[in-house]
Amino acid sequence: MSAKLANPVDFDESFMARLACPACHGDLRLEDARLVCTLCHRAYPVVDGIPALIAEGAEAIAVGEV
Repeated sequence: MSAKLANPVDFDESFMARLACPACHGDLRLEDARLVCTLCHRAYPVVDGIPALIAEGAEAIAVGEV
C-alpha cells in the first residue's frame, strides 16, 4: 500500500530550491497543488505534475488566502 501525500503534488526540496517566480523572482512554496510566490503572492498551477510558471497565467491571490 502506498503512502498518501500531503499534497496531490510533491516536489523534492532540491527541485523547489531551483524554482523562482517568473514575475518577481521570489521563492515559491507548494500549496494545494499550486506554487505560490512568497513575495508577490501569485499562484501558478501544477498541471499533470508539471509547474506552469507563466506570469501571464498566474492567479493573483490575497495575502490572507496563503
